[in-house]
Amino acid sequence: MAEDSPRSVRVVVWDEQQPAQKQAYENFLGNAIADFLKRRPGLAVKSVRLDDPDQGLSKETLDACDVLIWWGHVRQREIKRETGQQLVERIKQGQLSLISLHSAHWSVPFIEAMNERAIADAFATLTPDERNVAKVEAIRPEQYSQPRREDVLTPSFEKVVQPDGSIVLKVKLPNCCFPAYRSDGKPSHVRTLLAEHPIARGIPAQFDIPHTEMYDEPFHVPAPDEVIFEERWDAGERFRSGAVWKIGLGRLFYFRPGHETFDVYKQPETLQILENAVRWMGAQTKEKR
Repeated sequence: MAEDSPRSVRVVVWDEQQPAQKQAYENFLGNAIADFLKRRPGLAVKSVRLDDPDQGLSKETLDACDVLIWWGHVRQREIKRETGQQLVERIKQGQLSLISLHSAHWSVPFIEAMNERAIADAFATLTPDERNVAKVEAIRPEQYSQPRREDVLTPSFEKVVQPDGSIVLKVKLPNCCFPAYRSDGKPSHVRTLLAEHPIARGIPAQFDIPHTEMYDEPFHVPAPDEVIFEERWDAGERFRSGAVWKIGLGRLFYFRPGHETFDVYKQPETLQILENAVRWMGAQTKEKR
């Protein structure tokens, strides 16, 4: 890890390092992001990978981490659900912030965080008395199954009152995917929706990403607390491309642009967004530790 100081935000960049990344990143995508952040003042940065001991997620690494940046794609299934739940517990306690990039919408930590938020949103619709007698029946979608455009949006829930007065919340957990994607490398046009948000600091009102993969709404996730960026494509598709959720005392930021064979994370705007997110989220994490 780069030199630490009492005021440093401690960042861990996690990358599964699939070989296809070498088409755009000489030393893998995660390392490219970490190398950029290491050059920025006030950040202590460590780069880890799936094939490291403990899959790069040892207790020692996480105990020394304020913000975890996650890139995953073709090896998502190798992370155990329990690992994702342990990361979410750290987020809930305000001990960790998570930034999920692009294909990490199907990473285990992102899925488990969205599940946690979906259940919390369902509970929030109940009165305090109802919460005291409510139980959750969580209904998981078929794992890694892309939704069809006509499918009912997830998450959703149904409140069932039992004869004894107890309540069962039947929560259909989010699919964490979308009905269409296209990896032809055509440009996207990014619009900044919340110009005053700390993650948008220094980012223009509009900018283009010359080569990227397309994702198309609807995105099957709980409603975000803040949608900071939106992407559009010339063929008409759109996506909420920069969104923040509160998960307990912590936060998760999902940033959509990417694909491992395009140099999206060599672009000044995308790197600035990551730096902004790290600083904003990391400062909040440090306050709660």
